[in-house]
Amino acid sequence: MTTVVLVRHGRTAWHQPNRYTGRSDLPLDEQGQRQAAALPGWARDHGFTTVACSPLLRARQTAAPTAHALGLAPLVDARLAELDFGDAEGCTLAEVRAADPDVADRFEADPVAGHFPGGEAPAQAAARFAAALGDLVDAGTGDAATPADAPILVIAHSTIIRLHLCAVLGLPLRDYRRRLPRLDPVAATALRYPSRPEEPVALLAFNVPVRSGSTP
Repeated sequence: MTTVVLVRHGRTAWHQPNRYTGRSDLPLDEQGQRQAAALPGWARDHGFTTVACSPLLRARQTAAPTAHALGLAPLVDARLAELDFGDAEGCTLAEVRAADPDVADRFEADPVAGHFPGGEAPAQAAARFAAALGDLVDAGTGDAATPADAPILVIAHSTIIRLHLCAVLGLPLRDYRRRLPRLDPVAATALRYPSRPEEPVALLAFNVPVRSGSTP
């Protein structure tokens, strides 16, 4: 079995108020930089042999201190990027509602069928994210120099992580906002991938604050 620990990137300027941040390539803000700097102290306790991240700057900046501390080169995979929010990019939900109440209503009723115009289909995003994680797990288990149970650290984004969780846990994708309403910056979610593909992925932890000595 392989444990994959998904960590949301550190805070950016669009965190408060909460603006839809898909493909906008924002850097970490000062607090986000402090969060990224604290991540290696936690990561050293967990024996990660692989660090992977989204290509977006906020994810790469979060991953860099930990990869450096562990002596690893981060694996950057475009499939780990955040969902594209289309016309809502850079807006709060209140601003979307003010511009077009029908768009906001459709999104709140079903954020998959009613995803924002011009954005990426959530089901397609979940599929490419799952494929990236599957390749990481397969690469780890196929490397003779790496212990079969070596954990993998992935730095990614709030919505795509929650979509993936719904997919592997058998929850409707449209429920990701209702069933998993919050994922904090630099919080850990741990999944256990079975050695046999017919067995289910297990959720070990969700939205655990990252600090030295904590277990995801």
